[in-house]
Amino acid sequence: MKYNFLKPVGILSLSLSILSCGNSSETKDQMDDLSVNMENKKNSLLKEWEGPYQGVPAFDKMNLEDLKPAMREAMEKHLEEIDEIANQKEPATFENTIVEMERAGKMIDRVYTYYGIWSSNLSTEEFREIQQELSPELSEYSSKIKQNEKLFQRIKTVYDNSQEKPLDSQKQRVVDLVYKNFEMSGANLNKEDKKRYAEINKELAELYTTFSNNVLHDEENYVTFLDDSQLDGLPESYVSSAKKAAKEIGKKDAYVVTNTRSSMDPFLTYSEERDLREKVWKKYYSRGDNGDKYDNNKIITKILKLRDERVELMGYDNYAEWRLQNRMAKNPENAMDLLMQVWPKAIERVDEEVADMQEIADKNADNITIKPWDYRFYAEKVRQAKYNLDSDEVKQYLVLENLEEAIFYVAGRLFDFNFKEITDGSVPVFHEDVKVFEVTNKTTDDHVGLFYLDPYARKGKRSGAWATTYRSYTSFDGETNVLASNNSNFVKGNEGESILVSWDDATTFFHEFGHALHFLSADVKYPTLNGGVRDYTEFQSQLLERWLSTDEVINRFLKHYKTGEPMPKELIAKIKKASTFNQGFGSTEFLASAIMDMKFHTTDPDKIGNPSEFEKKTLDELAMPDELVMRHRTPHFGHVFSGEGYATGYYGYLWADVLTADASEAFAEAEGGFYDEELADKLVKYLFAPRNAIDPSEAYKKFRGRDAKIDALMRDRGFSVD
Repeated sequence: MKYNFLKPVGILSLSLSILSCGNSSETKDQMDDLSVNMENKKNSLLKEWEGPYQGVPAFDKMNLEDLKPAMREAMEKHLEEIDEIANQKEPATFENTIVEMERAGKMIDRVYTYYGIWSSNLSTEEFREIQQELSPELSEYSSKIKQNEKLFQRIKTVYDNSQEKPLDSQKQRVVDLVYKNFEMSGANLNKEDKKRYAEINKELAELYTTFSNNVLHDEENYVTFLDDSQLDGLPESYVSSAKKAAKEIGKKDAYVVTNTRSSMDPFLTYSEERDLREKVWKKYYSRGDNGDKYDNNKIITKILKLRDERVELMGYDNYAEWRLQNRMAKNPENAMDLLMQVWPKAIERVDEEVADMQEIADKNADNITIKPWDYRFYAEKVRQAKYNLDSDEVKQYLVLENLEEAIFYVAGRLFDFNFKEITDGSVPVFHEDVKVFEVTNKTTDDHVGLFYLDPYARKGKRSGAWATTYRSYTSFDGETNVLASNNSNFVKGNEGESILVSWDDATTFFHEFGHALHFLSADVKYPTLNGGVRDYTEFQSQLLERWLSTDEVINRFLKHYKTGEPMPKELIAKIKKASTFNQGFGSTEFLASAIMDMKFHTTDPDKIGNPSEFEKKTLDELAMPDELVMRHRTPHFGHVFSGEGYATGYYGYLWADVLTADASEAFAEAEGGFYDEELADKLVKYLFAPRNAIDPSEAYKKFRGRDAKIDALMRDRGFSVD
């Protein structure tokens, strides 16, 4: 999962996807101006970043007490900058309007960096209370910018003039994106509708944070404890991690299965205790759906109604129609068409997979019918029987430390980047587990930026894996370096023990690094061009996953955690032979989530009723197999209901996967394979460096010479091609 919790640098697109919620009666503390100014001088969150590498965040000086006054001061400062731009007497031009907007907001960029760290990596009850209070204020601040009539008229003037006399490519792209962003945010509404639009945003901001905090509550509080008699089948590395995790929460004589995917998934794969598998499965998939005060169903209903009301103000039939107009899919019909092309093949494959699993269960006289909590367990047995492939055996060659070296190797071969860890303490970190690397160009030795790696799970850190930036590359005011970050939730082992991960987790590790490389390789002039098109930004990261299974990575970095011996060729052959294994499960659980996302946002909210019941009814109509569920069930579907970044955009992973499969075939067919220098140059030039400076469809055509074809995706998953 990939959220960017930071406000895009220098521009006002502080989207609701990164906002939290709460109740606030005042927008500033009651203190005189002198006291405010004196306090802000002491506030480390407001200070310009100092130190090496063009300045770095002062993570070592973060003080939660500073957050509210810092955020309020930063919002006020940015609004003053915007008003100054809007109230200029000179006619609107690109330079005095668009460029000045790009330049504004540096203070709130800095504060939002710290806010994002507390929100994602170091959340506490105290922070969540502050988050509740600040969220509606942040929403109101964003609305004041988007609904500034004088500002919009200046933007519109520049836009209209550019339609008659086009600007150079990057300038024109910025103008088009800024204008469309304002238009989609209600800038053309009348005064009364603008007021209601802002009120809705404020209400939604509150609901998003409540939704997120409810899920986090269930993840932190609904765990499963085990004793020595309940460990049958579990790998030694998992048992060790479960013991350590229990000790950290005061249960030194127990083991714990935490309520996160990285803990749940391997437990369901290996545990011989079926009743415990059921218990763990139900806890995980009922997050936000327990009928208590942390239940999210009513919140989802409110979110859907408010979203629908808001887009109706602008004349759209539904939320999906509004949301997808500036994405590659263009409309919900195109997105749903792609999903439904794959759906029949996926559920057909599930039937085959379940039949294989049931056959093994019957042979073992287990006397069961396959249920959702059995799928991973028996799929693993099928894998071993059909391909003689043991996931635990594979895991012994997937050492986290070696995977770090592997991603840096790939970055060196494709992007000409070098990564060197900074160990002298010159770059502050927000937790002792965080590593920092300087990134340089291998050929020129030029500095590119810093890469922060935060790999381990801990209390207060949201689940999943994601990438973000603390500073993006731009050149309009002199070149800036990039501060990029990857965040994961691997369970930390005991001192001196190797941390072993699954093949899926290793794939995700490469995936998130793909986002980091996208940030680090950017070559755009203006901050707005660092933004992404949601159904395209996952493409680059999904594409990088493919390098995990290249011979160079396998032979160099996939080494046994005890012996250091490279992975045997026989095991490599088994992995490649089994590459399409369990694609029914993987495709169907994803597609179900993506289809539900689209159904929720193309259906009249008044006809939905209880979201969990609507989910069941809709999936029943689609003939969803009984043996599995959505990858993200609705009450904890954070992509869609903790903000708006992925709302009606979850399909984008599949859209991007079509591009990924097609681009992968280009590398497979190239003379130098996945390390072909000529194709790697085109990869960087057209698919990574431009970010959003080029229309994604045009960029892909420049790389491939044509549009992507879905046939490659079908072949990739082992589905028949019609």
